[in-house]
Amino acid sequence: MSSNLNIDDIDELIHGRLRLGIMAYLSTASPASFPELIGKTGTSHGNLSTHLTKLEKARYVRQEKGFKGKRPQTLVHLTDIGRDAWVIYLDEMRKLLEP
Repeated sequence: MSSNLNIDDIDELIHGRLRLGIMAYLSTASPASFPELIGKTGTSHGNLSTHLTKLEKARYVRQEKGFKGKRPQTLVHLTDIGRDAWVIYLDEMRKLLEP
């Protein structure tokens, strides 16, 4: 095992299963609409909302509420802080997987 192995460096906010899925998807598809994220993560409206709020409080994502035609629309953007946290998270996971 590597001497620099430290699981305390893993971002627990990202590491949760649903939040991990959100961050992974947004890292390639930002912004994404709320219904798009529901479809990609397979979760409920309420559950997605709860986890997006947690990510938003950490400033990892930003929710933009508006309208598409006459229908309300929420777009979720990965912020620069969120992208940096995602890259660090991936680096820490790579360290865990290195022989």
